[in-house]
Amino acid sequence: MTAKIILTGDVNLMRATDPAVPFRHVIDDLRSADVVFSNLECCLRLAEQSHVNEGFFADPQVASEALKLSGIHAVGIANNVNYGWTNISASIEQLDKIGLVHTGAGATLAAARAPVIVNRNGIRVGVLQRSSVYWPTDHEAQADAPGIAVIKGHTAYHVPMGRISPDIPPANRPGIPPVILTWADAAYLDELRNDIEALRPQVDVVVASFHWGLGREPLQYMKDIARAAVDAGADVVMGHGPHYPLPIEFYRDRPIFYGLGNLTFNTGHLGRKHSGWIGLLVDVTLESSGILSYNLRLVRANDNSESYFSPPANETPFLDDLTIRSSHLSAHLTIEGDRIRVRPLHPNL
Repeated sequence: MTAKIILTGDVNLMRATDPAVPFRHVIDDLRSADVVFSNLECCLRLAEQSHVNEGFFADPQVASEALKLSGIHAVGIANNVNYGWTNISASIEQLDKIGLVHTGAGATLAAARAPVIVNRNGIRVGVLQRSSVYWPTDHEAQADAPGIAVIKGHTAYHVPMGRISPDIPPANRPGIPPVILTWADAAYLDELRNDIEALRPQVDVVVASFHWGLGREPLQYMKDIARAAVDAGADVVMGHGPHYPLPIEFYRDRPIFYGLGNLTFNTGHLGRKHSGWIGLLVDVTLESSGILSYNLRLVRANDNSESYFSPPANETPFLDDLTIRSSHLSAHLTIEGDRIRVRPLHPNL
């Protein structure tokens, strides 16, 4: 028996007024999948908003109806906008009310770290989510306090003592910039490994979902996290946060989608419009013997905030750039009709 899993980037329903609009042109494809998982990057709660005090608040009734129509089976809610226990708890309450299962946040650390398992049509898919982008107070879950599940990242600024690359002047003159180093916290990585290893025997497919990123390339802490997840047993790693696609890596024959961009996202930080931005939707095809293939489809949104699939033939400059950047991470992309096939450039790496 063959089954299909769909993984999407960010879903933000902050400006939605008609629940039928956001997914109108992609809904048939989402509903055709056995399991669909998305990162939900908005709070299902009405609250005051401003450009100074940012908050991604969606009308809970409209957003809930849109999610019910969409065909999405599970969402992750460990991200930087699910901030403050009042907002997090309101979102969880609304998701529970409509029966949409979730992972990444909870009343305790154990609840926030708990995976979600979706069992449909004989396929068991387990997903857990963490965020490395979060606020210093009232955000990270603790043993006795609510919040989201996180993986702490660290930053250091190294002053080079010599020429570090041919295009950078040597460090013998004023104004040489520091080298920015990042890495994932070892204790948090151990917790992630333990959680994935515990989930692995319970399901057919493990998806590890991470909210992270700064810029258009994966930072070292992101690679630390993604590879640790694969080492622990994850079949697929999906990243989200920057709102535009990042390169794809194959590590030990498992794909790491560092940034899927958006599925639907009308307005971002500081009121920035996201209409026309491109996102990736991942099709994972599997059967009882294991995963068969990974394919991408390209998603854009029109000025009416309706998401739609964009044919690869219309996105040549974007695909050429993504293909080159992904090849540096051992991933090979080829166009096959309306999809982009993703394979390891060097199998078994």
